[in-house]
Amino acid sequence: MTGDETAAQATGGGSAGPVEGRGKPPARVIVVDDQTVVREGIVMLLGLLPGIEVVGAAADGEEAVRLVGEVAPDVVLMDLRMPRCDGAEATRRIRAQYPGTQVVVLTTYADDDSLFPALKAGARGYLTKDAGGDEIVRAVEDVLSGDAGLSPRIQRRLLERLSEPDDAPSAAPPDGLTARETEVLVLIAEGMSNHEIARALHVSTATVKTHINNLFAKASLKDRAQAVRYAYRHGLIKLDRGSAN
Repeated sequence: MTGDETAAQATGGGSAGPVEGRGKPPARVIVVDDQTVVREGIVMLLGLLPGIEVVGAAADGEEAVRLVGEVAPDVVLMDLRMPRCDGAEATRRIRAQYPGTQVVVLTTYADDDSLFPALKAGARGYLTKDAGGDEIVRAVEDVLSGDAGLSPRIQRRLLERLSEPDDAPSAAPPDGLTARETEVLVLIAEGMSNHEIARALHVSTATVKTHINNLFAKASLKDRAQAVRYAYRHGLIKLDRGSAN
């Protein structure tokens, strides 16, 4: 039996027991991550935390959905980018089939393309993998009490997104561009470099380059000058008349 196959089986240990004085059983948690070393490290960490009992681990979303049906955990700590079935899709299926189980995303990625699909799929918490043990315990407790278990960084991003002016056109983006590709296109048209776009969107420059390659291919664009004209032509940005010569 391989390590990943073994990981998908329920485990009974790893609990530090309920927090002293609280008088309630520990939260039953499963861990989902496609990287064996990372998954086993998270399981080991959780075994040291008060109020948490690890009852299983899975290597991808397909195994996660099956394991939730078998052991009925209180909370799933879910990675996002995995083979066969990613974390957002696994979250959607778990919340639809097993509404008594909450999902907290625990991932390397905090960009909008990862954050918002996961939350829309039904995740009640979202942490990055640099979160400490206390933060993980707090997120698990929050989602079980009906609150959102979001790291301060994620909360700030959500507030920033909500406070952004709604200047986007109501019609669907042209040529099948995604919302994020359209956002990158607008920032290109505003004269931002790849580095500036990455900083504005809280993503890596490599992610920005991927979005640019995709939108250039979809819109048949050859360079940034064409991208600027395309953005104006489709009404994605408005001409600043105050700066006109």
